[in-house]
Amino acid sequence: MRFADLVAWYDRIEATSKRLEMRSILVELLRATPSKDLPIVLYLSQGMLRPEYEGVELGVADSLARKAVVQATGASAAEVTASVRASGDLGTTAATLLEKRPRLDTAAPLEVEEVYAGFTSIARASGEGSQEVKVRTLVDLLNRATPAEGKYVLRFVLGTLRLGVREMSLLDALGVAFADGSKEARSRIEAAYNLSSDLGHVAATLASGSLDALSSIGLEVGRPVRPMLAERATNLAEILERMPEGAAIEYKYDGLRVQAHIPSEGAVKLFSRRLENISAQFPELVADLPRAIRHKPAIVEGECVPIDPETDEIRPFQEVSRRRGRKYDLDKIQDEIPVCLFLFDTLMAGGTSVMDRPLPDRRKELVTLVRPTDRVRLAQQKVVHDVEGAQTWFDAAIADGCEGIMAKSIAAGSSYRAGARGFWWIKYKRDYTHTLGDTIDGVVVGAFYGRGRRAGGYGALLLATYNPEEDRYESFCKVGGGFDDATVAGLPAKLKSKEVAERPKGLLTELEPDQWIEPHFVLEVRGAELTLSPIHRAGVGKIRPDAGLALRFPRSTGKWRDDKGPTEATTSDELVTMYRAQVKQAPARPAAPES
Repeated sequence: MRFADLVAWYDRIEATSKRLEMRSILVELLRATPSKDLPIVLYLSQGMLRPEYEGVELGVADSLARKAVVQATGASAAEVTASVRASGDLGTTAATLLEKRPRLDTAAPLEVEEVYAGFTSIARASGEGSQEVKVRTLVDLLNRATPAEGKYVLRFVLGTLRLGVREMSLLDALGVAFADGSKEARSRIEAAYNLSSDLGHVAATLASGSLDALSSIGLEVGRPVRPMLAERATNLAEILERMPEGAAIEYKYDGLRVQAHIPSEGAVKLFSRRLENISAQFPELVADLPRAIRHKPAIVEGECVPIDPETDEIRPFQEVSRRRGRKYDLDKIQDEIPVCLFLFDTLMAGGTSVMDRPLPDRRKELVTLVRPTDRVRLAQQKVVHDVEGAQTWFDAAIADGCEGIMAKSIAAGSSYRAGARGFWWIKYKRDYTHTLGDTIDGVVVGAFYGRGRRAGGYGALLLATYNPEEDRYESFCKVGGGFDDATVAGLPAKLKSKEVAERPKGLLTELEPDQWIEPHFVLEVRGAELTLSPIHRAGVGKIRPDAGLALRFPRSTGKWRDDKGPTEATTSDELVTMYRAQVKQAPARPAAPES
């Protein structure tokens, strides 16, 4: 498949803001893509080279990309800088400059496989001289690229593809392109994706056979499963009403969710909630898990929590977050911030999948499977059948330093539902006892310049929820409170790689920040209450036809949710549920009659 053809599809996708039109274009693209190129096209369209859990990154800084543009176009560094300042996009600048450059008629057209191979070479370059290799490979691609192709080459290596194509849209398109487009087909495709976490693999399997071919995709050690998610409840009575058979109440540890894959032989792999391989950051867990797990291979889930080495008490989340992304001084950081992995579920035991078994059976399997150590233990759990029992266990969890409890159904259908959110699992935190003490995980989509002491940098951020039904982001607050001086000072550097000149695709808001930010970072905030808003669009139309929801008096908790991707942030429907649970609510106006 020629890269120019793929780029033409991308131009059409970029030009539309309508979700159904985007899906139609994606369906055409998938049907037109040769089967051998299908996984590559799926990865590239998401701005990735491989599934996220493989951790393949290009490692091309803006300065390196600009250097490649200078060499490929013959323009000066000053010309490139001035053009980027005007366009706000190095990809657009590259296209403009490539238009002016003489191009050899004998240059062979770029193929998708060639471009992908070039990107892969850039990602693999490491060590001494790697920067030169990256630039040279990028220049080679640009020398053969048309202006339109060059635009997307640069956007891809910088991680600013700007298509707005996410998993939900691609899953919808796959269901239409290779099945009958029904809800059942879509559900089976999503189930395969949740189990494999690899859209390229799912697409290739689907295209080579039929929906039935997806049954070949199973649980595999080393390939993470998309985690099962919980709903919220505002009181313990509601939990027991939803779980009349009783509930398994577990401590809700405030840490990093970890999915541990322990093979029969070879190294343990640890994956975060967003499927990143974080094994290198917790070497003590990698070393301890083979001793703690009796029957291998196995896949278990737990919460990685910082522990006080002297008192064995649970420490705040912010401490374990300091270990995220660390590459150096790991021995020192292990001593400074020791951790414990509290296991709460098992997906595979002794090479056999147990995901389809009810929770009580999985818990028994977990108890049999685990030989507790100082670093690997079982999460505290108790089955209760009444509110009094749940309250007692909740109080115990708070006293032991937890942020609340997780209530899990013990009914016959309580299997592990990969990637699904529902009332089979319900989280209840002590914050929920207040009017709106619950925290919200918001996606950063914009930034506002600071004033006074914050002049010269960013002083506030625009946050959004994610709406999976519409596959879009919807703003709910502008937050400037709760940031310490160090965080404020570091915002420009932190956000720089995701700054874009135009509103990100699939974002609803009536606010215009000073700088748009491509959805990537997730920040935890809290506020006084949720109110109806004509400016913010979270859950727009769910309470009133003309209003969304806004968080009043928002403040950052100081917690960046690096363990969550933007599509795993608080959803718009969750915000609607939180609004309705408030003691005080604005009266809902009836919807206007349809004309």
